[in-house]
Amino acid sequence: MAMRLSGLMSGMDTETIISELVAVKRTKVDEAVKAQKKLQWKQESWKNLNSQITKLYNGALSNLRFSTAYMKKTTKVSNPDALTVITGENAVNSVQSLKINKLSKSAYLTGADITEIKDASGKVTGHTADYKVDSVLTASKDDGGLGLAVGSEIAVAKGDGTSTNIKITDGMTINELVTKLKDAGVNASFDETNQRFFISAKTTGKDGDFTLTGVNESGLDALDALGISSYGANEKAYYQKVIDSADATKEQRIEAKRKALLDKRSSLEDAQAESLKKLDELAAKFETEFADVDLTDMDAVKTKIEELVATEGGEEKYADLKSWAETYDKTATELADVNGKLIPRTATDEEGNPQEVVDEDGNPVYELSAEAVAEIEATVDAEVAVAQDILTKLDARTGTAANKISGENAEIELNGVIFTSNSNTFEINGLTMTMNATTAPNEEITVTTQDDTDGIYDMIKDFFKEYNALINQMDKLYNADSAEEYDPLTDEEKADMSETAIEEWETKIKDGLLRRDSTLSTVASAMKQVMMSGFEVNGQKMYLSSFGIETLSYFISAENEKSAYHINGDPDDAATSGNADKLKGMIASDPDTVVSFFTQLSRELYSKLGDLMKGTDYSSSYTVYDDKKMQSDYDDYTKKIAELEDKLNDYEDSWYAKFAKMETAMAKMQSNASAVTSLIGG
Repeated sequence: MAMRLSGLMSGMDTETIISELVAVKRTKVDEAVKAQKKLQWKQESWKNLNSQITKLYNGALSNLRFSTAYMKKTTKVSNPDALTVITGENAVNSVQSLKINKLSKSAYLTGADITEIKDASGKVTGHTADYKVDSVLTASKDDGGLGLAVGSEIAVAKGDGTSTNIKITDGMTINELVTKLKDAGVNASFDETNQRFFISAKTTGKDGDFTLTGVNESGLDALDALGISSYGANEKAYYQKVIDSADATKEQRIEAKRKALLDKRSSLEDAQAESLKKLDELAAKFETEFADVDLTDMDAVKTKIEELVATEGGEEKYADLKSWAETYDKTATELADVNGKLIPRTATDEEGNPQEVVDEDGNPVYELSAEAVAEIEATVDAEVAVAQDILTKLDARTGTAANKISGENAEIELNGVIFTSNSNTFEINGLTMTMNATTAPNEEITVTTQDDTDGIYDMIKDFFKEYNALINQMDKLYNADSAEEYDPLTDEEKADMSETAIEEWETKIKDGLLRRDSTLSTVASAMKQVMMSGFEVNGQKMYLSSFGIETLSYFISAENEKSAYHINGDPDDAATSGNADKLKGMIASDPDTVVSFFTQLSRELYSKLGDLMKGTDYSSSYTVYDDKKMQSDYDDYTKKIAELEDKLNDYEDSWYAKFAKMETAMAKMQSNASAVTSLIGG
């Protein structure tokens, strides 16, 4: 800001004079600032009110439009300690009896202490050094390992029929084995403190159960050394299943291999087609070199590429061609290998002649070649031989002190019918039932499902609570005392007032900003009109009063609460708690009538508010007031205030300029007077 020195010659207080002259003009700026502040407060008031309206619109009101919202059920059980129930929308009213025979269990194996040293009789005679998670399984015991044979193979067979083999590799550590076990679908850890493996199922029930078996005899030795072997019925059943299901296993693997080869062939053919497209691109790039080459003759193409690559600098110049040739050859070799294992399937016709089998699209059906089938059958036969050998030796093994708890399914008896589940939770006919404890031998739990009268009542009550808060606020704003004589305070005015006085002053203005607002009147009137409307139910016109829901008498209702609705018999409403609760009675005795009326009422109110909240040139979507227009007016005030400030500054500068000229003139006069005085000897 420029430094101004004024009044030096005249002795006048020009600063004060100019300040008073400018103050008269500043009134226009202050008026614009105050008007903009009022508009800002009005925007905030509308924004808060609009938030309440949209909350009602998108929440309670929207929900009440659908009959499904009233389909609330509740279930009571006679023994809540043993059973908990979640009632779904599709549950039916009923009284059922339930017995809980078994709870589901997770399979759990607690391994033996792998450092124990036992004599021939099995008695523990001492302990070796402790193992760590990084101890090597295949190292000798003298070198701190467990002495497992490389190639030992164990299987993790799960109750759902899946099985994963784990092969002990050279240098594998305890921690790596734990990771393999986890990958096989069980939880596993090694406790260095107790020198034991702990293995458990990831899910409860029989499907989550698991069996650890040896795929080969050294695998059995590995299980013993790891302290996780047990030779019970499950283990024997595993090997017996390998033997009994040999034929089925062959068929499954043959079909799986056939499908895998067909998929691979399709993928290779696609890759080969892409290679031919790539060849066209490369031939176009090296048009001169391939001018005389037949691109359909792969031998000629590859010969040409070899010649080009062999030229001086060819390795670099024709690197893309060389890479293409290598990729094409690899794909062709793989495709030939696949095709060698697939042959068209044939069947004998009525005349005894072989005919190719085709699918519904007329394409030939392929099957594995005899050599490929024989290879799979030989593999399965070898597995069966191992299983038979191991099975004959199991009785001679005593295993270790591993303790295995098998997984079990939960079992309940509902209305005399047995149900089982992998977990302790059953979903039956709309009820989600969780079993917490078994019942006594002769105990039956009574499960009673019925309409949730309280739930429907509370939903309607919550709607009216939200509606009343909104309509009361709208009436309060519309009927507020006039504050026309109040304007926002300037900084100078605030300087002479206390904070409390300033707050009271501004609150008075804010409370009256929507007084007699036409938009507010339109919205409130529309809502009240819908709430007073009647709707036809079963040929009869019904109103809110038909359900014991009414506004209070004009003389006893509080100020600005005359449009609020009260439910007769509502224990939380002091004004109507002593009246008969008609609404709750009708929900219990005639729920269809209640649903029909309130869905119609809420749909009408929802539609009316939706129309009022449609976007226009002056308002945004989901807005009942002219927010766009208000923002535009606010921006106009910002521009107007800036223009007025500029004019005021120019006005102030002009006065300073005038007084500066006066001071300059007076300085010259004084200088001339001094010169004359000096000439006459003054």
